[in-house]
Amino acid sequence: MSSSTTVRTFRRRTLRVAAAALTAAAALTLTACSDSDAAGTKPPGQSDTGVSAESGGTGSSPKAQGSDAPPSAPAKADTEAGAAGKQSGKQSGKQSGSGHAAEGGKAASTVRTQRLADGISTAEITKLGDQHYRAKIVARGSVLATLETKGHDDGLDANDMFVTLTLDGQVHSWMGGGHQGPGTFKLAGGWTAKVTKVGELKYRAQIIGHDGVAATLETNGHDVGLNANGIYIVLSSGGVISAHA
Repeated sequence: MSSSTTVRTFRRRTLRVAAAALTAAAALTLTACSDSDAAGTKPPGQSDTGVSAESGGTGSSPKAQGSDAPPSAPAKADTEAGAAGKQSGKQSGKQSGSGHAAEGGKAASTVRTQRLADGISTAEITKLGDQHYRAKIVARGSVLATLETKGHDDGLDANDMFVTLTLDGQVHSWMGGGHQGPGTFKLAGGWTAKVTKVGELKYRAQIIGHDGVAATLETNGHDVGLNANGIYIVLSSGGVISAHA
């Protein structure tokens, strides 16, 4: 083969390669134009930022946008409001029921007011239940002490004025006549009291009659009292005992 023939063959191949390259470039251009047209069909107002917000981006949450709220949201709110109303009604019913129960129960009521032995103080006696009474000792508008029976009598030494409250709500008071224990003392009605100290502000008094020990009083930081067959006895937390018929 001559040199001229070789040159012509090389040129033909070069032209074919160039034509193929031009064809591929044209195809790529058409594809790019098609993609661009497809992208241009995106509806107006829908931005990439909005899409990011819906997918958890830093934009506003879809739930915070009223226009994006699902149609069932108001119904859910109404349901929750109804449930809250029912719950409120239940609570109100419970409170109302409690009030009726309290009103229907045995309410505390003041039985009477009684003047005491010092001529100044009064006892405001309230019945709380069967053999359950409370007496507030009041002087010049102030409550000085409170006595209460709970299965037993109660008593008080109020500055040498002794007061007892019995299981049937009776108040008895007198002035003086106290004995400082420990010791053994003769009391009104033929009783004898043997007072012993058993601890700090804690005294015990054995009330002894013809047949031996009839009752025992014991303080535990507070005064105590007793009705011994119509003889009223008080033992104070300081060990003072007094009795009166």
